[in-house]
Amino acid sequence: MEKSCSLLVHFDKGTPAIANEIKEALEGNDVTAKVDAMKKAISLLLNGETLPQLFITILRYVLPSEDHTIQKLLLLYLEIIDKKDASGKLLPEMILICQNLRNNLQHPNEYIRGVTLRFLCRLNETEIIEPLIPSVLQNLEHRHPFIRRNAIFTVMSIYKLPQGDQLLVDAPEMIEKVLSSEHDPSAKRNAFLMLFSCAQDRAVKYLFEHIDKISEWAEQLQMVVLELIRKVCRTNRLEKGKYIKIIISLLNATSSAVVYECAGTLVSLSSAPTAIKAAANTYGQLLLSQSDNNVKLIVLDRLSELKSSHREIMVDMVMDVLRALSSPNVDIRRKTLDIILDLITPRNVNEVVLMLKKEVVKTQSGELEKNGEYRQMLIQAIHSCAIKFPEVASTVVHLLMDFLGDSNVASAIDVVVFVREIIETNPKLRVSIITRLLDTFYQIRASRVCACALWIIGEYCLSLSEVESGLATIKQCLGELPFFSVSEEGEVTDASKKPPQANSITVSSRRPAILADGTYATQNAASETAFSLPTIVLGSLSTGNLRSLLLTGDFFLGAVVACTLTKLVLRLEEVQSSKLEVNKASTQALLIMVSMLQLGQSSVLPHPIDSDSYDRMLLCIRLLCNTGDDIRKIWLKSCRQSFMKMLSEKQLRETEELKAKAQVSHAQPDDLIDFYHLKSRKGMSQLELEDEVQDDLKRATGEFIKDGNDANKLNRILQLTGFSDPVYAEAYVTVHHYDIVLDVTVINRTKETLQNLCLELATMGDLKLVERPQNYALAPESSKQIKANIKVSSTETGVIFGNIVYETSNVLERNVVVLNDIHIDIMDYISPAYCTDSAFRTMWAEFEWENKVAVNTTIQNEKEFLDHIINSTNMKCLTAPSALDGECGFLAANLYAKSVFGEDALVNVSLEKQGDGKLSGYIRIRSKTQGIALSLGDKITLKQKGGS
Repeated sequence: MEKSCSLLVHFDKGTPAIANEIKEALEGNDVTAKVDAMKKAISLLLNGETLPQLFITILRYVLPSEDHTIQKLLLLYLEIIDKKDASGKLLPEMILICQNLRNNLQHPNEYIRGVTLRFLCRLNETEIIEPLIPSVLQNLEHRHPFIRRNAIFTVMSIYKLPQGDQLLVDAPEMIEKVLSSEHDPSAKRNAFLMLFSCAQDRAVKYLFEHIDKISEWAEQLQMVVLELIRKVCRTNRLEKGKYIKIIISLLNATSSAVVYECAGTLVSLSSAPTAIKAAANTYGQLLLSQSDNNVKLIVLDRLSELKSSHREIMVDMVMDVLRALSSPNVDIRRKTLDIILDLITPRNVNEVVLMLKKEVVKTQSGELEKNGEYRQMLIQAIHSCAIKFPEVASTVVHLLMDFLGDSNVASAIDVVVFVREIIETNPKLRVSIITRLLDTFYQIRASRVCACALWIIGEYCLSLSEVESGLATIKQCLGELPFFSVSEEGEVTDASKKPPQANSITVSSRRPAILADGTYATQNAASETAFSLPTIVLGSLSTGNLRSLLLTGDFFLGAVVACTLTKLVLRLEEVQSSKLEVNKASTQALLIMVSMLQLGQSSVLPHPIDSDSYDRMLLCIRLLCNTGDDIRKIWLKSCRQSFMKMLSEKQLRETEELKAKAQVSHAQPDDLIDFYHLKSRKGMSQLELEDEVQDDLKRATGEFIKDGNDANKLNRILQLTGFSDPVYAEAYVTVHHYDIVLDVTVINRTKETLQNLCLELATMGDLKLVERPQNYALAPESSKQIKANIKVSSTETGVIFGNIVYETSNVLERNVVVLNDIHIDIMDYISPAYCTDSAFRTMWAEFEWENKVAVNTTIQNEKEFLDHIINSTNMKCLTAPSALDGECGFLAANLYAKSVFGEDALVNVSLEKQGDGKLSGYIRIRSKTQGIALSLGDKITLKQKGGS
């Protein structure tokens, strides 16, 4: 077994040293060779070698050396060698080193004295330490602070030994005297730490004697004071008031570390509004004053914790927190916005939105690479504000519509989705939004944004002028028909055969005069290259944006154009009295659709039109040729009703989530009244009074007594051995994020003492044992609690297995009891989470690990099977309940969960009901890491049949 050592010594395992070589080097006079030899000797000892023959050589040849490095390595060597024999008695040769250590403690060189004092801190053998105590105490009064601070530490470590209080009876008294006369900050801190650890009452007494000077103390001493306050208040909550005053005074300290610790201590000790406000303001100041991004992120985490427990106080801090957006770091900005969105109230929403608008405008001018991503975050934040508080929508919607043509497609999509929701929820803004959308439509470059904008135009253009403007805008963006032509020679012309002439496209400016049809003879250079290089044409104003996208082969957008034209013509029939105008518009719409179909079936484009888009366009053509009232109702009303239903479901889901959060918190239905005017004041300050009232409320609402679920605890107890085994063992498993704690109870069932009993564990998967196993002696029929800590580094199913090994007095060989395996379930690491459909699709496309599990179940109802999978995998269903309603024999749903390590787990369930009533289909799991995909697949395979 490896031995502990307080320093790491580099050791090249490729060339193992031989004891004789080391001995020769140590006996020589070359200092460098001696240093190397000592390092090799220490490394061999740490790797389990004993090297008994070296001890005398080291005493003879290394001990007298004056070299500082050799002396330091000598102390390391003495630290790790076995100083006791098999029976536990000190080896007689160890007495030889006592004289050397005493000489070192009186050495004229400060470094030698200091390292020797540090070495004594790590010694546990009282026989060696006892004769050295007078020399150690002399060093408490040495002129050099380096020696004094190490001497104080040595006194503390000796006093903490099992018989330390007998070796140094008056240590606390001595250190108290040292503390009162000491001027060096580090030595003073060590002395106070010694009193805090070994004589807490003296430390408290010293603290209150010097209470007025605490703010002048050094940073390291103030940190220990805060640690003392936390310890005292944990054990004696009644005395919190006087300590909180000290913390409040330290909030004005010059050190940022002290101020941060003060704020954390205040929050942990008190719930008084004054204290929480002081802590929140401190965090706000740190957020602005610190330049280190990591510090800012940590402070934002603290503010986020405050937000969840003291929201009403944090609401007043909104504008201070918002100033953190000035940081260029995207993570800081994201965290800031997340905190702010939970703190918005009708009182501050206008200020917040105004600030967010300013930030959006700033992203236009800046040249930062992350501006697009930041703009997207701001748009989503404004969207969230506008949905919660519709009155602010009018102030932001027109500003955001300038970004519909944004080069960052994700932020443009966010804008158009925002506009779609606002136009439905704010009927007053409908006319202005439609007018603005029609004016800016030609700037939109992305296909998905165009599709959504066209849907808005088709659904919300209601008046005659709006419908006519909508039709005119679409025609203008499509350009003149046809989309391609046949040349005089009868050949289909193809612009891709001609070399690209990018400059000519941007030079030309007369939109109606240009035909992007690819002919050689009649068209100018701009139209010749219009679809040979679609990327160049996309953003140019020389050709319509819809035309450019269609000529790249985007026929899904073509189908959307056809549907929008159909809706506009049907609505024109309702609002236009002149049949002639309606027929004219209908004919133009039909011509556009037929032209798109011709383009799709021609050989001009590398890929023909897909069958879905083709069918959709044909349906639109048939509809315009022969319209019935039922069809008209479906096209003009049902689409919008479906959208309204989707919005109401989204709102309902958000409301349910808020209700669930409210149930978790300890808030009461009614606000409780603080009757602190009736309490006995006893010279208490306002803060102490507030704090006491808050404690009373917590006690009344049961917040101090949070009992866990006992039934759930029993489920986590695992039997490791059989009842007939000589040693019975069971484990209680606690999984806490990155740690697993095994609390193993071992019971000796025999009538004899078990010696050197050891719990040996090993792991499979990404689990790592933290501690080395220890040996125990177990009396007859007695029990022992053994704790084992295991670190977890990723989300996957792991296995812990092992043995209990022990010896009995009458048998020489060791006995082994093999333990049952402990399976660590992936369900302990993943929790249901929510993400948008677009985010789900993006992740689905990006993630490389997929596990496909075939459905094999006795359950015959699709919805029941989906619920069973959701419960078994601890995931959230992202598919709306309305989309899962009805009986059609098919079901498709998306599930999502997040692990404690921040990993995403995506699941798609696709089911079909067979003729015999059985379910078939696949469950596909995708994740960034292999562990989640495999572990979730195994879990689903195990649970899907419908068992427990």
